[in-house]
Amino acid sequence: MNFTTKSHKQGDIILAEARYSGLFEEIKTAITNISDQDIIDKHNLKYAGKMSLSYAINDLIKDRLSAVGWSKESPIFQDEGFKESKWRLDFAKDKISIEVAFNHGEAIAWNLIKPVLAGELNHVQKAIQTEVAVLICATSKLKRAGAFDSAVGEFEKICRYLIPLDRILTVPMVIIGLEAPETFKMVKNRVGNRNIGEIVRL
Repeated sequence: MNFTTKSHKQGDIILAEARYSGLFEEIKTAITNISDQDIIDKHNLKYAGKMSLSYAINDLIKDRLSAVGWSKESPIFQDEGFKESKWRLDFAKDKISIEVAFNHGEAIAWNLIKPVLAGELNHVQKAIQTEVAVLICATSKLKRAGAFDSAVGEFEKICRYLIPLDRILTVPMVIIGLEAPETFKMVKNRVGNRNIGEIVRL
């Protein structure tokens, strides 16, 4: 998959430093090694009844990051009272955290704030310490071509949130916006009482 990026608090410069560049390369490679055919195969194998490509893409990212040692569903805090999913990072390795954000636009602020909780001092004892974060999301083009729900927060909207939240988002980060497939798109079909996505070659 191709992608575009937006840097916050010099996240791109920090991720280019020797101590982080190898890890950031793992993230970029995990994404760029996902082919259009990989997405089609994953969708047909596991998510043929779904409308959106988000499930297949999320799975593929998870598979590739896990294969190179990224921890899934990493808790931010050690306290047992804060172990449910909303207090977890999607992935973490060393001092980098990753959020994969294909959820509702109302969750944008929370997706951006979670890495800050993992990076700032807190009254609750921490399980992980983030120094720089990466947020992976869909561009508006992928959102359309992949038949994502209209309420999903896309790359362009997330980037706009960086301005009013600038003083709150103290952890450097890079927003990665995934681009649409080049060889196919998803078309919404009504089957019975629900919508199902159909892959159409371009």
